[in-house]
Amino acid sequence: MKIKETRTAVTISMPRDMAEEYDKLAKRLAKNRSALFREMFLTYKRQYLKEEFRELQTYGAALAPKRGLFTESDVEKLVFEGR
Repeated sequence: MKIKETRTAVTISMPRDMAEEYDKLAKRLAKNRSALFREMFLTYKRQYLKEEFRELQTYGAALAPKRGLFTESDVEKLVFEGR
């Protein structure tokens, strides 16, 4: 029976002073390096996706009036007319 691997080791490099700060932060938060990195990555990813969504909202809000979309009902009609 083959066991599925669920983790992959990732090696990163950073300046020595940053690595020391990283270790201090991990210690202060009572996390190991891997747990801290996972948490930091997920936080960064969540923030990036929020910013991307806001950009799309801004783009859509600017484009909507040009397309005659003024209400949510207008948007729903456009979305569902092609289905």
